[in-house]
Amino acid sequence: MFEQLNIDTHIEEILGKSLETRISREEAFELIKTTGRELQALIIAADIRREQLVGDNVTYIQNWNINFTNICNGTCGFCAFRRDEENSESYFLSPEEIVKRAKIAWNNGAREVCIQGGLHPDVDAYYYEELLQKLRLELPDIYIHAFSPMEILYGAERSGISISEELKMLKNAGLDSIPGNAAEILNDDIRKVLCPSKMDTAKWIEIVETAHKTGIPTTCTMMYGHIEKLKHRVEHIDILRSIQERTGGFTEFVPLTFMHKNTPIYREGISSPGSTGIEDLKVYAVSRLMFGELLPNIQVSWVKLGFKFAQVCLTAGANDLGGTLGEENISKSAGAEHGVKTDPQNFQRVIRNLGRTPAERDTLYKNIRVV
Repeated sequence: MFEQLNIDTHIEEILGKSLETRISREEAFELIKTTGRELQALIIAADIRREQLVGDNVTYIQNWNINFTNICNGTCGFCAFRRDEENSESYFLSPEEIVKRAKIAWNNGAREVCIQGGLHPDVDAYYYEELLQKLRLELPDIYIHAFSPMEILYGAERSGISISEELKMLKNAGLDSIPGNAAEILNDDIRKVLCPSKMDTAKWIEIVETAHKTGIPTTCTMMYGHIEKLKHRVEHIDILRSIQERTGGFTEFVPLTFMHKNTPIYREGISSPGSTGIEDLKVYAVSRLMFGELLPNIQVSWVKLGFKFAQVCLTAGANDLGGTLGEENISKSAGAEHGVKTDPQNFQRVIRNLGRTPAERDTLYKNIRVV
């Protein structure tokens, strides 16, 4: 179907294959380098594949983010959120305050609360357990999406228990799913520069696979546009795809374009100033063709891209606009300028303008209601 576009024959063959089955890592690398009409053909192929797999619904969720502390022992070069404990801008919310905010969110329509925080010296697995128990006691029906793999590792190490023991304990306390952050780029050479105090690639994989085996689903992410190369993006998606083949535990893929403005790694001249719009489109399109039916849901971060460009990315393979949020402080700290809260009506306007159908979902994409 791409013959009339007069594009490179090899690219045409890969795109033709992509409409029938998942493309290989090598084929994805060829596609992520495209420009001109080949790039346009890639975007068309990704949009067709999206339609084949999930139809014309564009989903979103009413949720609320709570970043419970910005005090952190980490040394991530891409982070502008963390503060030392003695810093006047530091904070640490009590479990009672977190429950209070979650109640307000629930009463205002949120069905999911997403809870993450820095690696605070007073936090461990038992703190997470207590927080979950208090939330579940007061809000038995709210969906709790909380604690990144790095927080899970930190909690286990601080408590002297295994990852498996901690995850079982947190699930029993009310944890429903885990945000798949802390992945950044799953390449240890990149991680040594980007986040030297964080876990290595193998440990990240171990934690998410253990979560999946424990019955705790996770999202998966990729933060790109800093020091990595195109091949690292493709390799990262391929690693995620391999995990999904083994466990089926990922609910969605969320590409996260690097917010550079206030980050140490950019201010020190180490990183690039984020990705370009064309690079963003390629990430969405190539990930759609790599994941195929294995992972049907690909989310656009409107906080990082803004609504106008998020809408464009929905034409390149994406099918979800994420959440209404509320207190998203991490992207904002790094320099994101598109706000931290929106209303369902904004999602609906953007989706309808695109000629697609707005639909409200739950975290697992199991209950989808057209609006």
